[in-house]
Amino acid sequence: MSSNTEIERKFLVEGTDWQSATPTYYCQGYLNRDKHRTVRVRVAGEQGFLTVKGLTTGASRAEFEYTIPLEDAKALLALCEGPLVEKMRHIVKHAGLRWEVDAFLGDNDGLVVAEIELESEAQEIALPEWVGAEITGDARYYNSNLATEPYSTWKNTLS
Repeated sequence: MSSNTEIERKFLVEGTDWQSATPTYYCQGYLNRDKHRTVRVRVAGEQGFLTVKGLTTGASRAEFEYTIPLEDAKALLALCEGPLVEKMRHIVKHAGLRWEVDAFLGDNDGLVVAEIELESEAQEIALPEWVGAEITGDARYYNSNLATEPYSTWKNTLS
């Protein structure tokens, strides 16, 4: 795999045992949400980022992320399409791996998603007890889609 390839699995989160880590506030928006490429601007704590992601195939996609000045990131957020996505990110270590647990805010409040980046799609992982159903590949849970179709508008339709 190229070093510019992201391999990521996502899961819903159950319970609160993951909350031991101090969270970081994230605010992000999208300059482009085409299904073949997204361009994201993010403020994470006191850092700014610009990220370009390619089409997702399985659990993999091209990803190019660059640190940008915080003030530039804040200015670019004002140019983004649609609402911004806000969340508190918790970093949780489990079985030697780094999990990112996002507790969403605003119109996505109530949604908690855990992501883990892998070396390969076949990599075996030990799931923490707080991990629920796998949602890898379910486009409803893509942050870019949560900006325009927030969790609050569809959570009651889940079976």
